[in-house]
Amino acid sequence: MKYWRETLAVAQRILLELVRRQRSLICWSIFPVSILLINGLILAERTQLSNAQAFEAAAPLTLVGAALFFSCLGGSIATVVAEREQQTLKRLAISPLSGTSYFLGIFLAYSLIGLGQTLLVYFVAAFAGAQFQGSLWLGGLVILLSIMTYVGGGFCLGTQFARRTEDVNALVSAFGVPLLILGGAFIPISFFPEILLDIAQFNPIYHMNEALFGVAADGKGLEAIAPHFRVLVACAGVMVAGGWLSYRRMLQMERRL
Repeated sequence: MKYWRETLAVAQRILLELVRRQRSLICWSIFPVSILLINGLILAERTQLSNAQAFEAAAPLTLVGAALFFSCLGGSIATVVAEREQQTLKRLAISPLSGTSYFLGIFLAYSLIGLGQTLLVYFVAAFAGAQFQGSLWLGGLVILLSIMTYVGGGFCLGTQFARRTEDVNALVSAFGVPLLILGGAFIPISFFPEILLDIAQFNPIYHMNEALFGVAADGKGLEAIAPHFRVLVACAGVMVAGGWLSYRRMLQMERRL
């Protein structure tokens, strides 16, 4: 119960700070809606799909391929860097709050933000006539694994490579934008030459997009998306473990400074 209460307290503090600042939450709301509308209208025009079918195809790509990337990965990097600059981590060392609870609290906060974006994207898509075709629990599991991968990656990048707030945009741009494009978030995979398709197999965002698209737009089950699902499980495990180890190393360094 102690860890649970502390985790909730950390998540609540982070969410309250975001609500007070408002800018990040507003941008994380505007961005996925605008990308969804653009992708949906392009697909409807170029593929001769109905609006409902176009938005069914655009929604999963917009959500895991773009929205969760900037909120869960970019947001977790920004949180880690801000906490370091404000010396919150130093105060953590002399407080009764455990490092585990702090780590889990950040995970919980960005998981809730990801859930909010999921509801927003599919509400807008449903307004255009789209429907979630497959299993809700399987789609939710794919989204959860995507959030875990992004937040774990955010901890890895934020603790190892970012020292100031100015570093956040550089990190997200350098590491993220190429991965987003190769993952099919902005350009359909069907347009890729063979060499880029081969490279995309090593990109977790590609597997996120393919897995959620298969479930949400095509109504596929676990067996049909199994290759992508296995990669997602592995990526989520590696990123969470790497994020935890990076976080523990950062705490040790902060205590010595």
